[in-house]
Amino acid sequence: MMPTVMRDFTDRKSLVEYLVLQIAELLSAGIADNGRASIAVSGGSTPVELFERLSLLDISWKDITITLVDERWVEPTDDDSNERLTRTHLLQNKAAAATFVGMKNGAITAGDGEAECEQNFKKIPQPFDVLILGMGGDGHTASLFPGSEKLSAATAMDSGRTCMALAPLTAPHERMSLTLPVILASRQIFLHIVGQEKREVLDKAMTDGPIEEMPIRFVLKQPATPLSVYWAP
Repeated sequence: MMPTVMRDFTDRKSLVEYLVLQIAELLSAGIADNGRASIAVSGGSTPVELFERLSLLDISWKDITITLVDERWVEPTDDDSNERLTRTHLLQNKAAAATFVGMKNGAITAGDGEAECEQNFKKIPQPFDVLILGMGGDGHTASLFPGSEKLSAATAMDSGRTCMALAPLTAPHERMSLTLPVILASRQIFLHIVGQEKREVLDKAMTDGPIEEMPIRFVLKQPATPLSVYWAP
């Protein structure tokens, strides 16, 4: 199993500054190698400072596509929308030149929107050069929640699917999420978490136990994709 790289920081500002440099290097390398690069980001409050700092980077944003790891099936103007969060804090300043491909479309339900989401993701250079995950207190990541009816389908490595609709048992809104094979196909995964509570969840996830009980284990306990965990108090 490929070892997980653990990077602990004394404060969140130091974490963001270091992570920004790593992301810039990877995106620039992707452009140099392939002419374009792509990054998939997660929502929540944790990445706001990271997004704002990334937006100021002096890199070739016109050659970069930004997309989401997952999305709540709400309008992009809704406060719970990850697209809204990303447009507000990342697609600003120099990063405004990037291409953005969201997940939410005009379908009434996420299930009805799967086919269009799959088509839209064909426009994105893949595998992703950078994919940034978060983690919930229950050990979920992306919208891969423990107990979700379609968790097995969304984590099947032979599904051939890019995205899938899921309905968490313990969180509001139907969701659209990247599937596990697409997540693990990324060239580099970062798990960005802050706070003592999340560290305790991570420590538990790193121990033995049913992988479905804490879906972040699907990422932590895989043998192929480089994974770096960035944590600050």
